[in-house]
Amino acid sequence: MTITDLPQTSVPDTPVSGPQGPVSDTPEKVSGPARDVSRPDKRKTIKPTRDRLMTTLSLVAAIGGTLVGVIGFAMSYSTLAKVALSWGFSKELAPWFPVGVDASIIAFLALDLYLIRKSTPWPLLRMAAHAMTGATIWFNASSQGQISTDPVQAASHGVMPILFVIGVEAARRLIIQKARLEAGTVTDRIPLHRWILSPVATPQFYRRMRLHNVTSYPEMIRRQQELIGYEQWLKRKYKGDLSKANDDEKLPMKMAAHGYTVSQALAMPEQQERDAEKRAEEAERRRLDAETRRELAHKQAEADRLEAEGKLEAVRARVEGETGQARAHARAQVSAAERAAELEEAALETAVIAEARAREAEAERRQAQEREAKAAADVRAAELERQAAEKRRLAAEADQVAAAEAQAIETAEIAEARQRAAEADRATAETERAAAETRRRAAEADRFTAQENERKATADANTQAARKREAETEYAAAEARLAAAGIERRAVEAEDAAKLSRRERAVRKVARMILGTEAGVANQLPLADIQRELEVSPGTASEYRQEAAELLVGGYRP
Repeated sequence: MTITDLPQTSVPDTPVSGPQGPVSDTPEKVSGPARDVSRPDKRKTIKPTRDRLMTTLSLVAAIGGTLVGVIGFAMSYSTLAKVALSWGFSKELAPWFPVGVDASIIAFLALDLYLIRKSTPWPLLRMAAHAMTGATIWFNASSQGQISTDPVQAASHGVMPILFVIGVEAARRLIIQKARLEAGTVTDRIPLHRWILSPVATPQFYRRMRLHNVTSYPEMIRRQQELIGYEQWLKRKYKGDLSKANDDEKLPMKMAAHGYTVSQALAMPEQQERDAEKRAEEAERRRLDAETRRELAHKQAEADRLEAEGKLEAVRARVEGETGQARAHARAQVSAAERAAELEEAALETAVIAEARAREAEAERRQAQEREAKAAADVRAAELERQAAEKRRLAAEADQVAAAEAQAIETAEIAEARQRAAEADRATAETERAAAETRRRAAEADRFTAQENERKATADANTQAARKREAETEYAAAEARLAAAGIERRAVEAEDAAKLSRRERAVRKVARMILGTEAGVANQLPLADIQRELEVSPGTASEYRQEAAELLVGGYRP
């Protein structure tokens, strides 16, 4: 590894290149001595013997514990029944006094063990059982008088309940450990020699295990070694000056106190960038959705406004046309009335002048010829009649002129009003066409929005399906890990029961790792995995793999 290479933060997927050649050249040797390996397995009779030994020990413990409990309760019952009479209990209640005391101990301890088995412990039950045990010990010890008078006699009466409580505490410890093993919450203890050899660093090591729920002591060792190796790699890269390293390279040292491994800490920046990109994409999508909705609302408002303006223009044109027609008709009537008044006034003035002249001519002719008075009167009457006819003719002509002018004015006004009405209708049609175009655009926008929503719904459905498949895959992987953990636990229990050596345990662990590969072949298990799991050298890992292959050929199955 050069200084510029990245550190090995985890076990590589490919085997180490150094010892690969010799291992790949020896498959015949691995398969060859399979018959030889099977012979020592037949000679080994330790496992059945030890199983029988464990069964015998458990039977002895059960029988002995029961016997001690029965004897203790019998002695306690006899002693307390007798002393109850001396303490003032009646003959009927005295035999029940030791039953109540000792039965309460059994009930409290049994209920405490049951609740522990159900993972719902209640410390008050244990405290009550111990209190009643202390009470029965005191009652038994003091039944023969003062304890200080004869301590040996008092101890002989009080020792049996103590032995019973010790047996129950041992059973309680076994049940708790079994429940933790089944739940997978067993936490390794830090060896005593580490506290002695490294008293300063071990408390911090213990604190990190407990704070970050690292239950495996070897796993915690591996994390610490990985962190130290990474720090040494940084020192080599920057020639001992860690201040030259950037913040991302310093993350493993900073995040180790928070339970992160080196690989997790180095992957944090990339993960955070991906999360930031997802948030930015989501914000951009929401912004585009808001802009689309805002544009649709604006176009809808514009369409409504244009439609209202078109209706207003139509009403305005209709009102203006009707008003123009009324105004033209009124102006024609006023003009005709004025012309008739003028003609009537002219005719009246002409009649007055003619009458004055006739009176002058009559006065002049009155002196000359009185006989012509009647003729003159007739002439004047005829003249007046002629003048009246003329006036009527002129008035009729004036009426015809006024009517013609009024009709001409009315026709022009009507034409103008009709033209304005036509222009208003054309404007209304333009407005309606614009409103229709706006509605068409709004419909196009709605269709586009519906298509976009449909695409988003499809994308969301695909995302949900992908997430569901991912969750199912993760669930299947979790079940596989759980099954593998159960197999491993049972194998470890069997090895503990058989009291195998460290090497035999290691070889069986490698055999289980080979069975966990895809084809179950020894050559497909990289030596690097064996080195990482068992913390051994490449040569030892190769030996373990060869022995494990022979063990599998011999019929070993966990």
